[in-house]
Amino acid sequence: MTTTPNWTSRFSGLANVEPAERQTLEAAGRIIRLAKGSRVFGPGQTPNGYVLLLEGDIRISQVSESGREIVLYRVMPGESCALTTACLLGGEDYSAEAVAETDIEAVSIPRATFDDLIGRSAAFRRFVFAAFTQRMSDLFKLVDEVAFQRMDVRLAHKLLELAGDSSDLAMTHQQLATELGTAREVISRQVHEMQRRGWIVSGRGTLKLIDRQALQRLANES
Repeated sequence: MTTTPNWTSRFSGLANVEPAERQTLEAAGRIIRLAKGSRVFGPGQTPNGYVLLLEGDIRISQVSESGREIVLYRVMPGESCALTTACLLGGEDYSAEAVAETDIEAVSIPRATFDDLIGRSAAFRRFVFAAFTQRMSDLFKLVDEVAFQRMDVRLAHKLLELAGDSSDLAMTHQQLATELGTAREVISRQVHEMQRRGWIVSGRGTLKLIDRQALQRLANES
């Protein structure tokens, strides 16, 4: 593993960290490169360092005792992993799995350096806890959606989110079920109904969004 000069400049929140502490980060950080599909960490493993993502996309998911999987969140470039932060601060092992959805490049800050800077740099503490707080807010929103929101509303929102500016989405019913923490059969029924209404067209491992306005109206329902 090698360092990347000035990598801290890719994280806006680190701009306020004191120059000496930023130099410590630059010197201690080590680059991690993993191929698409690689397991970044898994349940029971102990985090070795604080991870900051430079390039790519990491999916964090959890599997219940019954075997049902749900995507908790994704780490995007310029972000840190909230679960890693929680484990480092609490001295706990991972309880979820992280998988590289694309080729990734990240920086790992050794645990000793992380602990040292958390203790003596107010700016670094603010950076760490601001990112952690935002992610916790996202997770509370997810819990609210799973517990209280209708599945058709959640599916419409997820289809629009995953498709982005495109009308085509390469995703199976099982993958959508994993995104939403439900059974494939539930998703298949919802997809069939949306197709009946002419909002989408479902193929083998693909979905085409036909009526985005109708999906948006549904997604906006409470």
